[in-house]
Amino acid sequence: MLANRLIACFDVIGGKVTKASQFQNNIDIEDAVTAAKRIYEMQIDELIFYDVTASAEKRPIDLNLVEAVGKEVFVPYTVGGGIRNLTDMYNVLKSGAEKISVDSMAVRNPEIIAQGAKEFGSQCIVLSMQVKRVPKSGKIPSGYEIAIDGARVFTGMDALEWARRGAGLGAGEIVVNSIDNDGTHHGYDLEITGLIAENVRIPIVASGGAGKPEHLYDVFTQTQASAGIISSMLYSPRLERNYTVREIKEYLQGRGVEIRPYILRQA
Repeated sequence: MLANRLIACFDVIGGKVTKASQFQNNIDIEDAVTAAKRIYEMQIDELIFYDVTASAEKRPIDLNLVEAVGKEVFVPYTVGGGIRNLTDMYNVLKSGAEKISVDSMAVRNPEIIAQGAKEFGSQCIVLSMQVKRVPKSGKIPSGYEIAIDGARVFTGMDALEWARRGAGLGAGEIVVNSIDNDGTHHGYDLEITGLIAENVRIPIVASGGAGKPEHLYDVFTQTQASAGIISSMLYSPRLERNYTVREIKEYLQGRGVEIRPYILRQA
């Protein structure tokens, strides 16, 4: 059995890590390179970097920043935002990333998933999904709709169907980001996370809503998700307190969750 993973996700605007609530009211936290180095030294398992306005602004990702962050972290590093074609994917990998996240562009051009998987391998292609709870209907039977462009545009696409299609096209991993739970610190949306994890055969990352270690325990024991994004828990000023990676891992280990261990290092 593979150990569950803890992932820090940085939403970056203008070189600064920001935090939003339900994709709105962003507040700056700190310089992205400084944040990446600090969280890496906490022994985070993986890191995701999103240039969150690149797609909406129809511009390429900031490769200089991708490279600067990559020089400070030595764990699996995923980069997304403004990825339009194979050249963009190649440039991101060349700049130090190990995985490429596609979101809005994948909805507009699903073949980018297949092209990326063929060129670089499925293990490099991460499908990120922005999902929102809506009334169930014939068009959206799961009750979750896909949004793009930072949750500004709703597509009419069913989240479960899109997950299945993305996996079939060659995505190696899917991030399920709940718009409703994002920034609330009330826990992940276990329903859609579990539904997708049960219906696709690739790793699923839960995203949106984690505020305390118990939320990770819930997602790892009540769904088949293999990783959880914990950004707010590490650095959000909207929380009464932040946690260290060590605290979170020791809590989960103490409750029997298989997690990559925190390693004590001599000073």
